[in-house]
Amino acid sequence: MRYAYFPGCSAESTARDMNKSTYAIARALKLDLEEPRGWTCCGATAGHQTDRLLAVALPAANLSKVKDMNMDMVVNCAACYNRMKVANHEITTNADIRRDVRDALDRDYDGTVKVRHFLEVLLEDVGLPAISKSLKRTMKGIKVACYYGCLLVRPPEILKFDDAENPKSLDRLITAMGGLSLEWPCKVDCCGGSLSLSRTDVVLRLTESILDMAVRAGADCIAVSCPMCQINLDVRQQDINREMGRNYRMPVIYITQLLGLCLGLRPAELGFEKLMVSPADVLKKMEVYSHE
Repeated sequence: MRYAYFPGCSAESTARDMNKSTYAIARALKLDLEEPRGWTCCGATAGHQTDRLLAVALPAANLSKVKDMNMDMVVNCAACYNRMKVANHEITTNADIRRDVRDALDRDYDGTVKVRHFLEVLLEDVGLPAISKSLKRTMKGIKVACYYGCLLVRPPEILKFDDAENPKSLDRLITAMGGLSLEWPCKVDCCGGSLSLSRTDVVLRLTESILDMAVRAGADCIAVSCPMCQINLDVRQQDINREMGRNYRMPVIYITQLLGLCLGLRPAELGFEKLMVSPADVLKKMEVYSHE
């Protein structure tokens, strides 16, 4: 199975671990991911706050490249996924926007490239039965708070990704891997997204609420599939502990990293060294050892 894989700008910086683990499990599951040649930033998340045409033209430039490849576009960053889907919607429902994008790109794009999140490929194309047969180890009942954030599911009428209020995609995969997916009320709450640097005070309040609920639910870790969510929930725990007198030590792990472990891959192949909050307890429960 071949896909045009759009890694996004954070793939070689703040989300290296997400990108590394995505490629690793793709190889393990025999998925062929091909990056569009000359791909550029999709504008997330600042572009759409600046100019409506820019917000559509930036992702459309990449979608046009994928159109030429005659493949589905696969994205594993929730923000990029959101912007690509919104751009398709804008172009197919607004003739003026399509015309202006054509003028900006010097080519016409019709909004027909199918944009899919990597989770959708895992669940729909590979399938849980095939994934289960490929597992080399299980999560051994580890309690997981699956966190989707807001960009993966909103706006629901455009993204059409799972149930906008109670999505289950991550939960289904965690269960198939032998983990215990927890019921908790914060799975689509906002973590503050790109406000991490401009309004850290807001991010600390939002992430503290999410972390508190994960602890109350009894989670051993939080599973995510969004670079901004991962950074805010992982990196900001130290700030929350210092400024709010808490003592959070909650591992925030990409779903691709957890799946990679279950497929028998080593932590070093999956970027675990980049996590700020140590996942040592999770690795120990899964009987994954540092020398592997």
